[in-house]
Amino acid sequence: MDEQIRQLQQMIDESRFTLVITGAGISVASGIPSMHGLNLAETLQFASTTVLKMAPEHYYRVARHSFLDAIFGNGPSLSHKKLAELEEKGKVQGIITTNLDNLHSLAGSKNVAEIQGSFAVNTCLKCGKRNYDVNIWNKGKAPRCECGGLYSCWPVYAHVGLYNEDVLKAQEWARKAKLVIIVGAIGNYGSVYWNHIKPSAKIVQINPKQTGFDSSAFLNIHSTCDEVFAGLS
Repeated sequence: MDEQIRQLQQMIDESRFTLVITGAGISVASGIPSMHGLNLAETLQFASTTVLKMAPEHYYRVARHSFLDAIFGNGPSLSHKKLAELEEKGKVQGIITTNLDNLHSLAGSKNVAEIQGSFAVNTCLKCGKRNYDVNIWNKGKAPRCECGGLYSCWPVYAHVGLYNEDVLKAQEWARKAKLVIIVGAIGNYGSVYWNHIKPSAKIVQINPKQTGFDSSAFLNIHSTCDEVFAGLS
């Protein structure tokens, strides 16, 4: 693995535009399970605006157990923090993620496209006002708007629909990418952004398990992302 990390480091150093694509795997070290590890009953309750409206404090307790305790308790993983450092050094130009935990931004990354929204993209169920502060979910109770309405994070409000503002950013970055690093993701979201990546772009995958990306990747590093990013500078 050390040789693969050295190879990845060289590719990052030489790339003129590096795009990182992250999935659930990058947040496992923060205490958020992958889709396969989620509690189905809690997931169904969390995804329901009906439950949010009828029992907001119960909904909030479910959200805390499923996501919020990890987000505000454990915080960003080593990999989240390393990506923020690489962006600050000018070595990462954009991050596309399907995660709703906002951990990339909490780690300090600025150029993040949360294509399915996150806890930092909230809509009032009563008046429709938007709130982009993730910290409204860290007050010990279901967040409410000034009008008294309940806030719903985008993935729940939109029934896991795409957040178009960030999809447009993702597509722009995909077209510019010279190096694409896939971290803990298993799906490529084809027409959403993947089909915008040029055939000449080099693909690197970091995932302890084999995925559908194995066949298209120039380099497959089958280790946890924290193990890999700990070796990068």
